[in-house]
Amino acid sequence: MAIHKIKFFAGQGSEYLAEKIVASYGTTLGKSDVLRFSDGEFQPSYNESIRGCTVFIIQSTFPPSDNLMELLMMIDAARRASAYKVVAVMPYFGWARQDRKDRPRVPIGAKLVANMLMAAGVDRIMTMDLHADQIQGFFDVPVDALYASGIFVPYIKSLNIEDLSIAAPHGFLLLQPDMGGAKRANTYAKHLGTPIIISHKERAKANVVGKMTAIGEVEGRNVLIVDDMIDTAGTICMAADMLMARGAKSVRAAITHPVLSGPAYERINDSALEEVIVTDTIPLKPEKDLHKFTVLSVADLFADVIERVHNYKEISSIFFK
Repeated sequence: MAIHKIKFFAGQGSEYLAEKIVASYGTTLGKSDVLRFSDGEFQPSYNESIRGCTVFIIQSTFPPSDNLMELLMMIDAARRASAYKVVAVMPYFGWARQDRKDRPRVPIGAKLVANMLMAAGVDRIMTMDLHADQIQGFFDVPVDALYASGIFVPYIKSLNIEDLSIAAPHGFLLLQPDMGGAKRANTYAKHLGTPIIISHKERAKANVVGKMTAIGEVEGRNVLIVDDMIDTAGTICMAADMLMARGAKSVRAAITHPVLSGPAYERINDSALEEVIVTDTIPLKPEKDLHKFTVLSVADLFADVIERVHNYKEISSIFFK
């Protein structure tokens, strides 16, 4: 058994999820707050001793960038308060789409974020459905990369959908293939015993889809589109409309991270999508029309992995790839 006391804290952006994770674990959140200055600067602080403790800081780094900065400062504060280990639990890892130089004179944002987390003093990272698996290699500390398929697949099975096919948004973002999308679809198809439809998209620029075609049998199928994130919803809504025009009986989507920026909610409600299944790594906006959304919680999965890591148990057996 672990000899170091465990304590949980949450960044302000993920308190809703942190409460569920610690409840599943069987404890409560530690006390912390954030002092805000009139110019927008802020200073997180721990309101209890964490000396010698293994500290888990739960914070997804979705926009605004304050969420990332708060996480970095909480890691630094924990180090300076003599925490034994500091683990960043980042259900959604922001900037993950910037995992390579896909055109001249651009940053590799995911690597920069990894460097900042390392510089702050993090000892371990926990996250879910990274946009690109190679981001794990940007860190020199252990990375536990969880998969939402372990949550989505049982739910999809419970729906008992006949003639089910999995669609992969196997796109081309500035002529670079999204191989992770095809791999992800393959995983779902394997566990659900279904064929795959490849959706091929071409972009003129980020967040703008030019044209889209489908490769595979569509007519008479109930299609499930799987992806790691949904941002403006332009791609997925275009895919749903295209699949229905090709003769699909219905189209659903299972998307891990609901970024949902700009007109995303309105696009989804106006589209052919029957249901959009997401996790709670990022909160939905309660003022929006959410009748097409089903939210599945990642809290139990993260609580299980945290317990295993803290008590030096193996975790590979729960990875549902």
